[in-house]
Amino acid sequence: KRHRRLFFLSLVILAFLAYNGGLDEIQDIFPNKIGRRLDEVIRDLSLYLGNGRCKWQPPIYDVPDNITFTKTLIAGYPSGDKRLTFVQMEALTGLSARDEWDFAFLGMTNQPFIKANYPHHEGIWGWEDEADQVIMVVRNIRRSMVEYHDILWDIGYAKTFEEAYERLDQLYAERPPRSDFYVWRDERVMDEIHWYGWFIDYYMEGGLMRDMFTHKITTPEHWYMLMQPTRYTKEEMAYDKIVGNDTYVSPSYDPHCENDVTAGCEPIQIISAERLVETDTGPAEGRKIAEVLVNRTGIKNWLIEEDAWECIWTELIVNKKGLKTFIDRDGFTEREYNFSEEMLSEMIDELNRLVVKYSGAKWTSRPTANRLVALLNEHLALIEDEYEEVAGGRRLLAEDDFLGPKTRKALYGGFIAKE
Repeated sequence: KRHRRLFFLSLVILAFLAYNGGLDEIQDIFPNKIGRRLDEVIRDLSLYLGNGRCKWQPPIYDVPDNITFTKTLIAGYPSGDKRLTFVQMEALTGLSARDEWDFAFLGMTNQPFIKANYPHHEGIWGWEDEADQVIMVVRNIRRSMVEYHDILWDIGYAKTFEEAYERLDQLYAERPPRSDFYVWRDERVMDEIHWYGWFIDYYMEGGLMRDMFTHKITTPEHWYMLMQPTRYTKEEMAYDKIVGNDTYVSPSYDPHCENDVTAGCEPIQIISAERLVETDTGPAEGRKIAEVLVNRTGIKNWLIEEDAWECIWTELIVNKKGLKTFIDRDGFTEREYNFSEEMLSEMIDELNRLVVKYSGAKWTSRPTANRLVALLNEHLALIEDEYEEVAGGRRLLAEDDFLGPKTRKALYGGFIAKE
């Protein structure tokens, strides 16, 4: 009994010192004298309430440099879905995530969760060789296009890291005017549909260099041009012009995937942004995120008890604790931003390409490919339904919505969309 009282008293002292920032004092007073690791004790006292109960607390942003972690790269097309995923990891562990641009411009730190748009042109490989494993977050292509623009609007269509950084507090507050979306949509969406599929191919194939418009294997010279769409026009970096349609090209892989990620770029798990936010599928999706962290070096000492995983999901998604995400936006719904038949048809073609590819014999033995195909088929069915609604007149569009950029240009030349 005396030992139990002393142990309990020790925990109280640890909690008090940790709360007041005295981690150094704790290590000086109790150097490995308690049966459990210090970070485990603090983890329990700060978040886990027992019997599946929990209380969300903000993660540690100043992660100690002297801990070795298995670090997870959270990759996804720009659309807010990665943020939705890493806040789960933060709440499950109490350790914070960091953006690829922060690593590149603010310096290297020891955050174990890395958010990345790379190799999309909105991304940068800023984390050097710190990643050990990859998960890929996949969201409906139509919704991705809307949220991608919403994020650009939030940060004032920033062109530099400094400009974007100044507006971070504007993220995920509201939806932009539809007129702003239509201008961006007509300029970018037809190309971004291919960037979306190309992004998935990049990770599923472990960094294999491909052209996003022809889907052919390409050369490093051409691939690096493709990643700079503001420097080169689409015509200047056309596959036939740079490589040649009849040229045999030996497969090349992004050196980052070969050298800078311990387990390579192929994801160990596919996470669905849609399933994560739905009440009937969300807890199971949250569990998939937690399972990625189980028994990982360093992380396992911080991971909350398994019976609290669903509680963590509830705190974040239902109780809206933590950072804002796309589910917190006020204003229009995503469905109120329209796409023309031409654009929806292009999305359908790209999704069909991906479904056929990853349903092939080469991929059927891989759980990640099977899950990807299942998710893409769900997305495909929704977009096909919308296409039929538009084509059949059941979904009424504004005058500006009926035409895609090619048709509009042919009919009217230059055109500015109006709400």
